[in-house]
Amino acid sequence: MNSHIRIALAGNPNTGKSTLFNTLTGLKQHTGNWTGKTVSLAEGTYTHNKSTYTIVDLPGTYSLLSNSADEEVARDYILFEEPDITLVVVDATSLSRNLNLALQVLEITSNVIVCVNLIDEASKKGITIDEVKLSTHLGVPVVCMSARNKIGISTLVETIERMANNEITTTPKVITYTEETEATIAVLEEDVKALVGDRYPSRFIALRLLENDVQFIQTLQKHMNKTRKEVATRGQTIVAEA
Repeated sequence: MNSHIRIALAGNPNTGKSTLFNTLTGLKQHTGNWTGKTVSLAEGTYTHNKSTYTIVDLPGTYSLLSNSADEEVARDYILFEEPDITLVVVDATSLSRNLNLALQVLEITSNVIVCVNLIDEASKKGITIDEVKLSTHLGVPVVCMSARNKIGISTLVETIERMANNEITTTPKVITYTEETEATIAVLEEDVKALVGDRYPSRFIALRLLENDVQFIQTLQKHMNKTRKEVATRGQTIVAEA
């Protein structure tokens, strides 16, 4: 296993995401701004079984669309920085609303753990979460917890370790649309794969193209140009060394 694992922490506002971040990292954290943005990111670390885990607490968002700087930063980090694992924190008291973000994250990466937080509050309202059934439905691990009361934290840490060790097989749920829309997505995916290969998730990009997300398209172009320059530089270095 890689001894240094990078984790992205995503979730809606007020889901206890930052509480989970603080619980895991303690005082081993600092904040900084995302490059070119005024949005701040908190980063912290913890160790477990001799491995170091770096967690980036992304801005709280309701989606990964280009409706705000926070959404762009959260989306771009998960998509372009390619963290080893993404934790999506959802509120057990309003699960259906929170799962929208989780499903969008699953369009980008399969290395996802859904953290159902605030189970103590849900219990007070007579709400129970069947984490096994939810995990089967989403195709990724689900851990029920109360970050504030440190319930379920040890289970989460163990699940993170297992995913980092490639001991967990995920089959992320794919949202299907109308037959006509799916046919259009399929055509767009072929064009996307021709341009980006397997570097980025073709279906997610095809959906953004279908929505005519101009901001995202511009960001993708910048990263593609950056990748080409990096590849060219590596190629020149190899030739020089030869």
